[in-house]
Amino acid sequence: MRENKKEWRAVSFGEALTILLVMLLVMGLGVIKFGLSPMTPVLLVIALVMLWAKLRGAEWDDIHNGIIDGIKTGIIPIFIFLLIGALISVWIAAGIIPSMMVFGFHLISAQWFVPSVFLVCAIIGTSIGSAFTIISTIGIALFGMGTTMGFNPALVAGAIISGAIFGDKTSPLSDSTNLASAIAESELFAHIKNLMWSTIPAFIVSLILYFFMGSGASDTNALGKINSTITTLNTHFTITWWAALPIIVMFVCAWRKIPAIATLFLNVVLGVVMIFIEKPSTSLKSVATMIESGFVAKTGNASVDALLTRGGISAMMSTVSLIILTLTLGGLLMKFNIIQTAMVPLAKRLKGTGAVVTAAILSGIGVNIFVGEQYLSVILPGKAFKQTFNDHGLDNLALSRVLEDGGTVINYLVPWGVAAVFAANTLGVSTLAYLPFCFFSLLSPVFSILSGFTGVGLKRLPASDDQSTTSATMAASGR
Repeated sequence: MRENKKEWRAVSFGEALTILLVMLLVMGLGVIKFGLSPMTPVLLVIALVMLWAKLRGAEWDDIHNGIIDGIKTGIIPIFIFLLIGALISVWIAAGIIPSMMVFGFHLISAQWFVPSVFLVCAIIGTSIGSAFTIISTIGIALFGMGTTMGFNPALVAGAIISGAIFGDKTSPLSDSTNLASAIAESELFAHIKNLMWSTIPAFIVSLILYFFMGSGASDTNALGKINSTITTLNTHFTITWWAALPIIVMFVCAWRKIPAIATLFLNVVLGVVMIFIEKPSTSLKSVATMIESGFVAKTGNASVDALLTRGGISAMMSTVSLIILTLTLGGLLMKFNIIQTAMVPLAKRLKGTGAVVTAAILSGIGVNIFVGEQYLSVILPGKAFKQTFNDHGLDNLALSRVLEDGGTVINYLVPWGVAAVFAANTLGVSTLAYLPFCFFSLLSPVFSILSGFTGVGLKRLPASDDQSTTSATMAASGR
């Protein structure tokens, strides 16, 4: 009991559910109905949660600690986003992204462009293990090619993001893949192997959809646009095979398991060195300005200028601001046990493996929607459902796969999600526009749920472990 304060009571299931529904209503109406930036609705929801906490007797120190606990988990991603902003501008100025576009125009057929985008991003993403890096480097070049060819920008963005997510999900170098494996206490490579039961079907169906939706969809005047773009790029940028060097460095860093921050720093420095080699008259001040404020293309070709005027640390600040807000909200929801209170009773009441898998996936989707943070969409359902999975005879590998299918891949579909905001800002296509074309993210949970109900690919505990787990659960409950 606090003196002159209301006593803090444990949050009930009904109260937690009401709070989450109000949050969803406010954010959904703000972003979808009124077309607002996600930041204002999220800020409003934070204010409402703080008001609710104070009315129930929380101290300001409790609220502040919740905010701090939430934000500190995102310090490394925030710094990575700032480095990516610098990397984008440097790679454009050094001719790396323009070179990828020019060579890509010669190597990739317009007829197979969209499925090729998906495949390229998937293959390179698996090697690198970072969807953000793929989207912000190779993705920008492929997006520029696609729009030049006359393809729907939302379709191209969806193919880029889907491929990048596939690579991130299946790579042993991926933070999210390692996190899901660690939370479920499953062996990493066994986890990746088990992922294939839902990942491969989602990949194949996505590839087929991109083939049919992208086939013959290019502009009839595409050849003229492509030639004009190639001429512009050759005139204003240094187009050379040496532009592949930073990409090779990225592969080497991934192979050597060098952390993302060090890899990005190395590539920024390498890009700056290439700028000075290609244009020795470039001033240090102009490079610093470009790193801070972004590259400004002045080619005289409006479409090329629009594509290549981007990057810079300042350009990432809107993404960073939303990350801070969503992490703040997540920290408050965890501090006052709102998310946990809503999930745990649900997990205990489930019957049948299909229901358990579906509920875990929906919980991951729900955390993405309510909090907008990718890591929490893996951590919270993982902790809430681990014992329930074991009680139903399901191996930890079954849980780790579900955490990926319902958590990791969905964040790119939530307009206020950290990953979605990053992708939308980087490619210049809104989340709601590319969402219908992000087939891999849409299909992964579907195939995972089908696996839960059919039992196909669903990893179970050995019979002896299953029986001992059930006996222990019955003993703990006094049965």
